[in-house]
Parts: sequence; structure tokens; C-alpha cells
Amino acid sequence: MNTILDQLEARRAGARLGGGEKRIAAQHAKGKLTARERIDVLLDEGSFEETDMFVEHRSHDFGMETQRVPGDGVVTGRGTIGGRLVYVFSKDFTVFGGSLSGAHAAKIVKIQKMALTNGAPIIGLFDAGGARIQEGVESLAGYAD
Repeated sequence: MNTILDQLEARRAGARLGGGEKRIAAQHAKGKLTARERIDVLLDEGSFEETDMFVEHRSHDFGMETQRVPGDGVVTGRGTIGGRLVYVFSKDFTVFGGSLSGAHAAKIVKIQKMALTNGAPIIGLFDAGGARIQEGVESLAGYAD
């Protein structure tokens, strides 16, 4: 039986693949970990709680409307290190080279605000190619937030 929970887990599994198995293999071939693997190494085992897993970019130009990947190139959430609460974002090079978009920036800003509100540190793990040019000025505005 394909329940709504089964459908949700299938969406989560797809989102966890980022840009897909070929791009994950390319990361590994370069001796690099994926965004989620870096988080797993950093945080206490089993403590990571991801936020905004299904966020996608808002671009409709340059064919981007057909290129939608859940998470939009950054994994965000919270977990613990040595039992202490931390917030984390990890740019995902397998998705658009980890480049910054408006939605991507909004995810990072949201996690920064959560860390500030809760008085917890935030850790950013970077593996990215800069701003997403297809979004023009909107992606660059993310650096200001």
C-alpha cells in the first residue's frame, strides 16, 4: 500500500540524493564528501534534524524551470556536537555547483536566525561555485542577507 507516509519518505530519499548518483560519484572521485556526508562527520551520530529539505529555486529563466532539485544546493538544520546544540548549513556541490540562489540564501538566513534566537553557534560548510548567474541580481542579494 502506498500511503502518504510512503510518498513522503520517497520524496525524502530523492532529496537526499542531491544532484544524483553520478554527481555524488564525481564528488567521491575528487576525494570530496557530499554535503550530507560532511554534516554526518561533524555532528553527533543521529542528531541531525534537517530543515527546508524540499525548498526549490524560483527561477524561470534560461531553462531553469525544468531543473528543480529539492534543497536547492544547500542542506540546513540543527544537531549536536558533544551534546551541545549547533546549527549547520552545508553547500551541496552536486546541485548547481552549490551556487547561491534566492531560495538557497533564504534557507541559510533562516538557519542563522534560528541559531541567533536560540543562542547556539552556526557552522557553515562550503563547497560552492559562487552565485547562480541564472537568477541575476536576486542571487547576489543573498550575500547581503
